[in-house]
Amino acid sequence: MKRNLLIAVLFSLIAGLCVSPVFAQATGTVKGVCKDFEGKLIVGGSVEYLSSETGRKYTVKTNGKGEFLSLGIAPGKYKVTLYSKDNQVLFYFNSVNVTLDEETNILNFDLQKEKANAQPQMTEEQKKELEKRQKENATIKTLNAKLAEAKAATDAGNFDQAVAVLAEAAQVDPNRDLIWFKLGDAYRSSAGKETDSAAKTKKFEQAVESYNKAIAIKPTGAYYNNMGEAAAKSGKVDEAVKAYNQAAQLEPASAGQYYFNLGAVLTNTGKVDEAIDAFKKAIVADPNRADAYYWTGVNLLGKATLKGDKMVAPEGTAEAFNKYLELQPTGQFAQPAKDMLASIGASVETSFGTKKKAKSK
Repeated sequence: MKRNLLIAVLFSLIAGLCVSPVFAQATGTVKGVCKDFEGKLIVGGSVEYLSSETGRKYTVKTNGKGEFLSLGIAPGKYKVTLYSKDNQVLFYFNSVNVTLDEETNILNFDLQKEKANAQPQMTEEQKKELEKRQKENATIKTLNAKLAEAKAATDAGNFDQAVAVLAEAAQVDPNRDLIWFKLGDAYRSSAGKETDSAAKTKKFEQAVESYNKAIAIKPTGAYYNNMGEAAAKSGKVDEAVKAYNQAAQLEPASAGQYYFNLGAVLTNTGKVDEAIDAFKKAIVADPNRADAYYWTGVNLLGKATLKGDKMVAPEGTAEAFNKYLELQPTGQFAQPAKDMLASIGASVETSFGTKKKAKSK
């Protein structure tokens, strides 16, 4: 009795370890030949099967003979679309039935024959979709040509020409953020070449306006960053500060650069405390940004006081210059950093050289 019970338990445990079998789903094979409106084979095109029931897509390329073949298509109703080599819709059929019988799944595209048929092969909805896609492709082609023309003008230093070309592009389609961004850059570059103060300011303001239109469509750190520069150069420092902070919040990976740019603007406008804060944020975001340490030191030195004939710098000044020298011992600001350390009677202390006592004055 006990032995029979033990055997029964063992069988139940073994059954529990068994994995449920997976049954393969029966699928069909689709194939066909594709010819264009001139009766030529369509090579390098593609045929897409879109399930009307599940939304699943199957895409297969046409070979050198204009043929397509795909295995493993689940039975059901499909919308079948033929695309050209450059991904333009050429034709499509609705409610194509895919079965398990390969011979019933042959679907040939003969666009010349379809065109010659008296009865229309595309519904009004299909025609509208085709026209919409063709219009979109034409628009993209036009905009790409405008961008290329503007780049050539910019590379040649003809910034006003670039502005004119990109303004035309914005009229073609005002809903492209990249066009507005490039237009802002063109205005900003053109402003830099202006000798008339009023004209310069006006172009920087136009740059800000263009960047704002790009941001309204798709806000990015780069758009806010460039807008910050244009705003600062047009005298709108508060707008610049806001733009750089927005850039840093949107793209933390580049925050070191954006906060550094903010610090530069604040330094140039004499906002010492705010500049120090911005450079410290740049350092937090990117501890190896040497220039941020240098300009932190410069701004701190600007807050130095005199005790008799001795200059007393705020705490952290010498550390900022020495950190710059540690990161960039032969950098652009290496000598100025050493000179400023000497001016406050501090030592040059880095891991790249020996400790050198500055001469007292």
